[in-house]
Amino acid sequence: MLWSRCCLSAALIAGLASSSAAADRAELEKQLSETLSGSVLVGTFTVDGVKMDKPAIPERYELKSVEKINDKMWRFTARIKYMQHDVTLPVAVPLVWAGDTPMISMTNVSIPGLGDEFSARVLFYDGRYAGTWQHGKFGGHMWGKIEKKAESDESKDPVPAEKPAA
Repeated sequence: MLWSRCCLSAALIAGLASSSAAADRAELEKQLSETLSGSVLVGTFTVDGVKMDKPAIPERYELKSVEKINDKMWRFTARIKYMQHDVTLPVAVPLVWAGDTPMISMTNVSIPGLGDEFSARVLFYDGRYAGTWQHGKFGGHMWGKIEKKAESDESKDPVPAEKPAA
């Protein structure tokens, strides 16, 4: 009898913990969607093996919407601007969780109009993003801030101007 009570208690506790974890995950997913939808990733990136006068290159990704498709995939509808490309399109990406931290984890993905062999590991936490990227034989690091579109004026230069000589 004592054994069955212990088993029942353990099962109830495990069930409560499981439903609590699912509720916590649902809340984290809701927060992620709300934080990233209508936001702009404003930051910088580097290219491995390329010597540059400045330490990093400005980057900007305007996120129109970010929504969960299923347990593993999320749709980022984003304006992507780099080099001669300036396109807005939905991109389905695998998203994994490390505790309370979401991370895009894509390997050799094709993005229509932009090319093949895109890989990235990008995490989002506390108003910032950071990660690594790879496109074919080129790769590097990327990092910056997550800003709401209203706060992030497109006319702003994401890299501060140099101070004039005194």
